[in-house]
Amino acid sequence: MEKHDIEVSGSDQLEEPCQVVQPDKIDLDDPDAHLSEAEREKIDKQLLWKLDLKLIPWLSLLYLVSFLDRTNVGNAKLEGLLKDLHLTDGQYAAALTIFFVSYSVFEPVTNVLLKRLRPSIFIPVIMLIWGICMTTMGLTTNFSGFMAARWFLGLTEAGLFPGVGYFLSCWYKRSEFGVRMAIFFSAAAVAGSFGGLLAAAIAKMNGVGGKAGWAWIFILEGLVTIVIAVASFWMVQDFPDSATFLSEDDRKRVIRRLSQDKQSSAEHEEFKMSYFWARYKSTKAQLLSVPPYAVGCVLTIGIGVLADRTKKRGLCNIGVSLLGIAGFSMLIGAKSPEVRYAGTFLGAMGIYPCIANTISWASNNTEGVYKRGVTLGIIIGWGNLNGVVSSNIYRGRDAPNFFPGHGTVLGYLIVFLLGGSILQHVLLRIENGKRVRGERNSWVEGLDAKSIEMLGDKRPDFLYTL
Repeated sequence: MEKHDIEVSGSDQLEEPCQVVQPDKIDLDDPDAHLSEAEREKIDKQLLWKLDLKLIPWLSLLYLVSFLDRTNVGNAKLEGLLKDLHLTDGQYAAALTIFFVSYSVFEPVTNVLLKRLRPSIFIPVIMLIWGICMTTMGLTTNFSGFMAARWFLGLTEAGLFPGVGYFLSCWYKRSEFGVRMAIFFSAAAVAGSFGGLLAAAIAKMNGVGGKAGWAWIFILEGLVTIVIAVASFWMVQDFPDSATFLSEDDRKRVIRRLSQDKQSSAEHEEFKMSYFWARYKSTKAQLLSVPPYAVGCVLTIGIGVLADRTKKRGLCNIGVSLLGIAGFSMLIGAKSPEVRYAGTFLGAMGIYPCIANTISWASNNTEGVYKRGVTLGIIIGWGNLNGVVSSNIYRGRDAPNFFPGHGTVLGYLIVFLLGGSILQHVLLRIENGKRVRGERNSWVEGLDAKSIEMLGDKRPDFLYTL
């Protein structure tokens, strides 16, 4: 099971690194052989700066757009999505989850397509299609159409993060790759920071063209994605051996420095079925990850229904977190593959329901469209930052036990999910008690009805959802 989809809604995982090309298979002519070490170092720094400016900013923009497109469904919910499409909370939870099902299922084949079609074709094409999917989400009128749009959105977005990760690994040394990937990934936090405000502004178009505000969020952001996708046909580069922005000498420099770093795929390589079969084990692992996701999906819907009926979202988080703790304890302590696989089910069941439930909990306890939008943006953006953690704690050298990774997630579950939910529940219960007893009535003394209404969740008569 992939770590990122268990931990947060927008985290991702890279495909395996480029295969090593033997030195005699590429042109290793050194255009700087006659230069001193200091001169060579200066040229190398200039080359690296040129690569950074040409590759990183645009790719980061693409990831920012992808995160806006996958998380704006929460903003649309605030603008009446559920009411207009007649969705239950369980159906909404299912629509959130189905994105990650298609996203994870189709990840294994994306880098094969990236290599075969070239980045300058593959990335803009999938972006164009997901922009269309996003736009159609604003045209849906029922649950079935909405689910279909979310499924295809996950399918088409599946290629971006692993594709870009693979792509960048074919341009940079391993010692240079991490910081570039971190910069690229940080676009998710940026998207979470202002996505709510952007959606709130777009929602002011409510009624324009007979469309609701939530529909315009999908339509306009989808159209922006399409425009950026078209521009990407010119802005996204190919692999170093055919990059048009590099001189012939610079292409040799890039290929040479990667070869010295024991990397390759900087040059063109024909696709062969033998490469696909060499991925059989990882593909099988991806398929084995589907059942835990499915079980997690079912429980997510069940918890959504239960939390709505009982109004005890914190207690629901506490309950399912115990499942996650048990699951990751099994992953750490068990020796049997069967027991560990069972642990992945409990791990998914302990984390997936908490994502939608926590977002709902925060939404329930925040009054005011803008405040709620900003709050959710911060929560989602902060959650996505955990992808930086997960990309560093699950290391290849720790296979097959991955104790550092599983241990870190277990610590998160105990301290933040279980402990944080207990703390939040207790504090909210105490605050509700003070409001019921009238200890907060002084907040509204001397205020008129309008001013009291503007206090939002700071009104003394506002009781928090526990």
